[in-house]
Amino acid sequence: MSPAADAATRTARRSTRFVAWVRAWRAGLVPFDELADEIAAGEEHLVADAPGTWKDVPLSQALPMFAKVHPDDIRLVLPAPGDPRGLPGPGSADLTGAALLAGEAVMTPSFGVVPEVRRHTSGSGVEFETVLWRVYPVNEYRPVFQMGAAEAESELTAALGEATEQLTKLDVAQWKPELAGALQALRRPESTATLPRGFDPRARRLFARASVLDQVLALAGTSAPGGAINNYEAQQRDAALRPLTTACRVALVAACNSPLHA
Repeated sequence: MSPAADAATRTARRSTRFVAWVRAWRAGLVPFDELADEIAAGEEHLVADAPGTWKDVPLSQALPMFAKVHPDDIRLVLPAPGDPRGLPGPGSADLTGAALLAGEAVMTPSFGVVPEVRRHTSGSGVEFETVLWRVYPVNEYRPVFQMGAAEAESELTAALGEATEQLTKLDVAQWKPELAGALQALRRPESTATLPRGFDPRARRLFARASVLDQVLALAGTSAPGGAINNYEAQQRDAALRPLTTACRVALVAACNSPLHA
C-alpha cells in the first residue's frame, strides 16, 4: 500500500470509538479514567451544550452525562443521504441535519451527540484540528432493528469481492493505484483499530476490517473526475463502490452496537 493510502486508513470514524468505549465503561468493563484518552486518540476533543454546562468543556468533563444510560441504549449511527436509519424523527431536525452532514452520531434515548471537526491555523501558520462534540436533546427516540455481526460480516465480504471485481474491470490501477493497492491489502488486513474489552472475537474482527475499509473508501472519494478518468468512468467507479460503502457502514454499526460480555 502506498504512503498516501496507508495514511488514509489509520483513523476510524470518531463516533465508533466513542460508542465502543462508553458502552464498555457503562458495562463495568473499563475504568472511567481511560475513556477520554481512548476516544480522543491524541486529538483535542471538546463538548458543546452538555447538560449542566454553559460553555464548551473538555471531553472528560462531559462524559458523566452517560452515567445513567444503559450500555445497550448507547448506539452508533452512520447515516448517509437517502439513508437516515437510526436517527430520530422530525422532532429532532437539528440533530438529524448535523448527523447527516457529519455522517455519524452517538444516540441515546434522551440525547444525541455529533462530532464536528474544526480546522485552525496558528499564528505561525501551522494547521491543526480540534473536534467539537455537540449534544442535542431527543424526544421519543426508539432504536431501529440492525443487522447482527455475523450477517454484516458476510455481506461485507460479498460486497468487497464484487467491488474488487468491478474495479478490476474498470482498470482502477491505471488512475488510482493507491485505491487498487488498498483494496488488495484488505484481503489480508492488518489493522490497529480495535474494540475495548467486552466485545466478542467476531465483532472485533469485523470492526478491524470495516475500519480499514471505511478509510479506503474515503480515499476513493478524494479522486475527482478528470485526469486519468473521464466522467463516465468516474460514474462507473462510484456505482461499483456504492454497495460496498453501504455494507461498510452497516458493518461498523453492527460491530460497535453488538452485545457486550463480561
